[in-house]
Amino acid sequence: MTRPKRYKRFSPEFKREALRLCSEDGTTDTLVCEELGISTRQLRRWRDEFRLLGDEAFTGKGRSGTEELTKLKRELAKVKQERDFLKEAVVFFAKESK
Repeated sequence: MTRPKRYKRFSPEFKREALRLCSEDGTTDTLVCEELGISTRQLRRWRDEFRLLGDEAFTGKGRSGTEELTKLKRELAKVKQERDFLKEAVVFFAKESK
């Protein structure tokens, strides 16, 4: 059984930044798309949506700030656990060396 294809989701900030990069002098859509790892077709869709809706474009899609915050909290907890383990190891080996 094949799995359904998972599509990448991009934040509104990422989309706006991609459009800004394309509007700079000396850059082409193809070059920006290669750098960002997106297709030119996707970039054209974003541009069309932005032209049509303006500042109201790209709402409700992409990774939210809460998801990123949750990920960072999880990473922080792991780092704290590693730090505490190393502190205990230092105390243990300090006692052993006496």
